[in-house]
Amino acid sequence: MVAPAALRVVRCGGSNLHGARAVFSADARYLLCTSGDFVKMYSVATEETVCMMQGHADPVTGIQLNPQNHLQLYSSSLDGTIKLWDFTDGILIKTFIVGYKLLALYALASYEDSVFAIIPKSGERDSFQLVSVKLTKTAGQEMEAKELSVILDGVDESPKCTAFGREGEYVASVKEVNLQVYFFKRKQMNRFSLSTTNTKGGNNRFTCVACHPKEDCIATGHGDGKIRLWRNFYHNKEYTFSTLHWHHDIVMDLAFSVEGTSLLSGGVESVLVQWHNGSDCKKDFLPRLGSAIEYISISSDGTSYCTSHTDNRITIINSNLRFSKSIQGLIKGRDVKTGLVVDPRTKALVLNGEPGHLQFYCLQSDKQLYSLDIVQQEYIHQAGLNQVDLVKVAFSAQGKWLATVEEREAADLELQLKLWVYDEETQSFKLNTRINMPHEDRITAMCFRDTDELEEDSPMLVTAGKDCVFKVWVIVEDTDPEAQQSVSWSCDFVGSYHNYQATNCCFSEDGSLLAVSFEETVTVWDSLTWDLKCTFCHPPGKIRNICFGRLTCSKYLIGATDHGFLCCWNLLSCALEWSAQLNVLVLQPDPLSEHIAAVSWLSKDSSLFVFKPNEPRPICIRRNLCKEKIQFAAFVPRDIPETIGSEKYLWLRRSQLYFLTNTQELMTFSTKSPEERLTPSSKQLAVEESLPMTPFSLLLGKHRHQQSQEDVDLGKVVVHNHYNQDSPAVKELLYTPAHVLPSASFLCPIFINSLLTSKENKSAEEVADEVEMESEEAEDDSAEEKDVTEMEQDLRPLEFLGETTCKLSKSQERELRKIRKMDYSWISSF
Repeated sequence: MVAPAALRVVRCGGSNLHGARAVFSADARYLLCTSGDFVKMYSVATEETVCMMQGHADPVTGIQLNPQNHLQLYSSSLDGTIKLWDFTDGILIKTFIVGYKLLALYALASYEDSVFAIIPKSGERDSFQLVSVKLTKTAGQEMEAKELSVILDGVDESPKCTAFGREGEYVASVKEVNLQVYFFKRKQMNRFSLSTTNTKGGNNRFTCVACHPKEDCIATGHGDGKIRLWRNFYHNKEYTFSTLHWHHDIVMDLAFSVEGTSLLSGGVESVLVQWHNGSDCKKDFLPRLGSAIEYISISSDGTSYCTSHTDNRITIINSNLRFSKSIQGLIKGRDVKTGLVVDPRTKALVLNGEPGHLQFYCLQSDKQLYSLDIVQQEYIHQAGLNQVDLVKVAFSAQGKWLATVEEREAADLELQLKLWVYDEETQSFKLNTRINMPHEDRITAMCFRDTDELEEDSPMLVTAGKDCVFKVWVIVEDTDPEAQQSVSWSCDFVGSYHNYQATNCCFSEDGSLLAVSFEETVTVWDSLTWDLKCTFCHPPGKIRNICFGRLTCSKYLIGATDHGFLCCWNLLSCALEWSAQLNVLVLQPDPLSEHIAAVSWLSKDSSLFVFKPNEPRPICIRRNLCKEKIQFAAFVPRDIPETIGSEKYLWLRRSQLYFLTNTQELMTFSTKSPEERLTPSSKQLAVEESLPMTPFSLLLGKHRHQQSQEDVDLGKVVVHNHYNQDSPAVKELLYTPAHVLPSASFLCPIFINSLLTSKENKSAEEVADEVEMESEEAEDDSAEEKDVTEMEQDLRPLEFLGETTCKLSKSQERELRKIRKMDYSWISSF
């Protein structure tokens, strides 16, 4: 018996890609970056995720290539460990337990058995040290690395504020208005200070530092946008510095090129600046990179640059400052006001992205599919301005229509309701109707009638507002002959209840009923006649969330109040079915089952309750879900139903539940172990496509081309089986690292069986070919060929490890017939 898997809360994506400086592989074909407690490796050519390394318990704070082996990677984390990875295979080699929170990591070629890290200073708050960590080379998967040597005291915790120069001859660190340089051989410390402000009122505070790779030169960035190049810093009093100035605000990061001939800088202007030879007159720009530049990385061969941005984007740039590739993760804005919405077409999560935009985020690839500009106005990055904000979004059942609400705080509130229609030609949404001031006050809720059969003929949208009314919007034909569109949206009905504010709205599964909450009362309306059918009230407390049951539970209406009650009403008896005392923040029904997920918040912890409305006892309870407050949740339908081992978690079979915390961490539930979720196949995405063109591969490719050309010349019909191209047995031999391969006696039967062939259903070409072949054979062979054909048809396709084998070639069939025609009767005499 296999024990049922436990329900795990896993971070499924959306983590910051700019948590630490990204690193190129030695050949500049892969880019490695941190993503929460993962380390991700992307293909520079395809932008796809090649490998994802998981092992840290807390966010990763630094990654560095192993200077002694460029196929290995060091990673540090707040969990107090340094891990050594074989990143080409995604395999963890060793774990070094340091015991302190590691805030930054540095690895130098001149120090073979040590790395450098920034750790908190014991016994002092907000005080940090740069230490040398000795990594012992002993056998074992885990080992302690407690031998620490303090290099610098009072350093800044940011990795950008410490840098090593001249192959580790010295280290420079900046904090506030102080620069300190430590020379390892001399064991000498020099300190330099600036005044807090200069004569022109500029901010002299240090923000980042970089060291020239060949010369004794240190570049520092400052809060007023200036860059200082320090020289002759071996002397405390005879040092000099020159100033470069282009940035109008804080310099976020600096990086020298491989040879040191140019300096790269980035800031909040979203512009990468390249300074040549330390001159203020010679500089190049790459503007409009989207958002503030957090980190700048350069490949070891100098051919590629990489910028990490505050909007969770990574931009890959050629050395001539030409844009190359972009990897966009989940954009984390200031506030997610739209909630989590699922696009019915792409199954992507839709929420606030860049200011005034909707981002369509793919959950499978942890990348943004595209961004839709809703506001269509230039956003001004300046504090204190009242700008248009995107606050509501809703999709129709099939994803044909999209409704958005914009608002702007001014002397008078400005509102706009926009209806967008999906254009099949452009594969995007096109604005159909714009409605100014659809309500006199803020819109609190919005929903489409969620019925597939009625959507194409009569789509319907309902908006609820603080102006104490809800409005029904329907499509009408545009009679204006000069109109660009044949249909538009118009208000069809306005409803209210005792002048109470409308707070929530939702349709029943069949679309026949509309529920609208007015403060402490829930009203139910007929969607055809707009007659008020019934009302439900459960004081005290305003209604925070409402939803209808689905499928067999469609006769129930669920509501949650802000005074900590969860209520279930029966629509047939118009009575309260049951209630529970629960402070529900999120109430989310599964669109493919009867299950409803309720997320509560109590005593600084979030808890999950999954139930069916007809059963007051929850199906699943998961307490202490996370310490952050969960703001939104969404069920995303699965393409293929999941195999769930435990009946307790069958509610995850057809849909997967995602939730977003107030720190904008996107999480989900999984019954699989980390090893099952990170399968070998997921670690080998697109690796074959990026293999180098070695002489052997060229020779092999030429041989295959000649062989295929010979087949064409001979008039052969070549039938390719796509299953054989991805043979699991072959991949097991070729792609699994040698030191973790099972024994040859185990692999040999798998490989031999994968080569066995069977006869499948014949195509029309094969039938014609077989008829032609049989006409050339002797008549006395026909009976034998019939027997062989019957025998081969009885064979079933051999399936091993999900593999379907290929057909016999015509030459193999002829050889088989010759063998069967041979007389073996002489053996009977023995």
